[in-house]
Parts: sequence; structure tokens; C-alpha cells
Amino acid sequence: MSKSLIGIDEVGRGCLAGPVAVGAVIVYSGKSQGKLKEARSSKKISAKKRREWFKWAEIKKEEGMIDYAVSYTSPAYIDKYGLTRAIQKALNKNLRTLCRDAEGVSIKMDGALYAPQYYPFQETIIGGDEIEPAISLASIIAKVKRDELMLRKAKKYPQYGFERHKGYGTKCHKEKIARHGICFIHRTTFIHL
Repeated sequence: MSKSLIGIDEVGRGCLAGPVAVGAVIVYSGKSQGKLKEARSSKKISAKKRREWFKWAEIKKEEGMIDYAVSYTSPAYIDKYGLTRAIQKALNKNLRTLCRDAEGVSIKMDGALYAPQYYPFQETIIGGDEIEPAISLASIIAKVKRDELMLRKAKKYPQYGFERHKGYGTKCHKEKIARHGICFIHRTTFIHL
């Protein structure tokens, strides 16, 4: 029996502010994907290219070729329980959203990610966002959605420049923290100035 493929990746792991986002893409079995094999890691393509891929994913979702989910875990949760548990929480939520049949899917994940044990067909791939298109697309979608969220946060907290660095620990961001202190969406356990 042909299995649908789920690719999973996270973005925002090392940020000083904002949530961690986990993206998951399900590629339905028997559906020809064509262009999907050209997908590359969100880290390797421009913001413009990421938007183009996101639009492509939206079209394919409408056509019933794929589906996707993005889940976030808050800075407060990350501070309280740690990044590993925060990522796992979001990953598990995506799997509950995208699939009901653990036997009917093959899951491929980037880095050190793993799915619950009751998903028997799973593989963690170091550098998976570079070699597995479904993981690449998951990273792109998660990055686009997280960036959109951080642009909204930039309007609420304009003094930090979130629209520029999206919460990552850039020199500019650290200078803003030194000047203004931290705000509600900063990860207090990540900030060591």
C-alpha cells in the first residue's frame, strides 16, 4: 500500500524572541508533485522565493495534492519547559491535524526531530531540509508563517525592529534589548547580554 509522505521541520530555534514554529507538509500518495522536487531549505532561498513557494503550496492545497500545518510554541512555554519539549509539542499538534492513520503515512523529519512511537514509519534525516523536498517545503512554509507573525509583533513592539531580524540574535536586536529591556515575547532564558 502506498503511503502519504509527511515532511517536518522547525524554524526559529535560536531566536531571542518569538515562538518556535514547526511546519509539516503531507504529500498525498498517488498525487504527482512535479515541481516539489525542486524545493530547497528555507535558509538557502530568498524571502521572495519563499513567498513564491508558499503561493505554490496554497494552490496545491486547494487542488488536494498536499496539505500543511504550522504550529507555534510560545516564548513562555520555551522558557518554562525548554526548546526540545516546545518543538515536540508543536510537532505532535501538526501530526494530529494532518493525519488520523499512523500506519498510512511515512514521516521524514529534519535534524533531531522525532515523531511519537505509534507512527511506525518515520525517519530523522540530518540535513533533511537539503535533500528531502517535503521537509524543504515544510521549512519554507514554517518560515513564511513565522515571519508574518513577527511582522505583526513588530507593530506591537516597534522599538525592537522585529520586522528586520524576526527575533534572531542580531547585533541590532541585542542593542535594542540593551536599550529597552525585554518585552513579553522575548525568551528570557536565551538572553545573555
